[in-house]
Amino acid sequence: MKLIFDCRFIRVDHHDGISRFSAELFSAVSKKVSLVALISSKDQLKWLPEGTDFVLGNDPTHALAELSLPTKLNKIGATHVFSPMQTMGSWGRRYKLVLTLHDLIYYSHPKAPSFLPLHIRLAWRLYHLSFFPVRLLLDRADAVVTVSNTSKALILAKKLTKRDVHVIYNAPETSRENFAAATRTTPEHRRKLVYMGSFMEYKNVECLVSGMKLLPEFELVLLSKITQKRKTQLQELAGSWGERIIFRNGVSDAEYAQELSSAFAFVSASKDEGFGIPLVEAMRYGAPIVVSDIPIFREIAAQAGNFFEHSSPEAFANRIRQLLPLSSWQDASARSRNRESDFSWDESAQKLLGVLERL
Repeated sequence: MKLIFDCRFIRVDHHDGISRFSAELFSAVSKKVSLVALISSKDQLKWLPEGTDFVLGNDPTHALAELSLPTKLNKIGATHVFSPMQTMGSWGRRYKLVLTLHDLIYYSHPKAPSFLPLHIRLAWRLYHLSFFPVRLLLDRADAVVTVSNTSKALILAKKLTKRDVHVIYNAPETSRENFAAATRTTPEHRRKLVYMGSFMEYKNVECLVSGMKLLPEFELVLLSKITQKRKTQLQELAGSWGERIIFRNGVSDAEYAQELSSAFAFVSASKDEGFGIPLVEAMRYGAPIVVSDIPIFREIAAQAGNFFEHSSPEAFANRIRQLLPLSSWQDASARSRNRESDFSWDESAQKLLGVLERL
């Protein structure tokens, strides 16, 4: 097997979901077999193991250049190629190809990430107006990967591919250097509810903010970057209890670790999600998981989840209050730690290699 792993979606500044999935899964696979990283910039190598063998390819957003990529991979003798996306060029390939469709979130919420160039954002929106393009792309692969059973069920229900669909979970960041420090506070002294995620409409942060009116002894810490316009909207919603809504506007890995390790609970009222990696990150610190009752959160949190109806700030507040007795909080914390052990990059790498070897 000469395995080429598409690392061109690794961001050189900081990871997003697909970037981190690419880097972590590549590193885990590289411990088991020899493989070659397909990159579009040598700066991407900083996220990969030292001494990684690589081949320089085109920017994956350049559609015309993508058409000639299979010829390049054929020439270097590729037998198997894995991409963490579904848009890789495939015409004329002479190797086995595995593509990834992480989730269907952007078909319901087709707004493109703001860091992308305008023409890419326009193409993104057009691409997600119909399932036809993704059906065409996925059926040109030999197998398809997704990151959850929830997504797999949706892919099958929408009949997006005739190929076998395999579930390979996301997992928390491997490096623990930035997660070593822990604030030594007892549950009785923890009065911080932590949220990590964007502020898009479907994330439903309004439910959390409104629920804080009913939780006067708590503060809600919003860790992610936020625009001034969105911040003002949430502050106006909070009104008189707004002083207990803390906007961090982005945190470092070390700060993120400190926030989670001293949190009373991790919270999210999202109406829809692709996976929910912040839940898994919170589990690492034994933070109780208090989240909306949606299928993907049921799958990811499982027995660690404390669920509430996402349209009800009152239900959110009640869930938090149910954890106030020390024994209840300790039980929720233990369930959280136990669930985190179910997510492993090593196991995910083994599953991917199993798919490739069967091909």
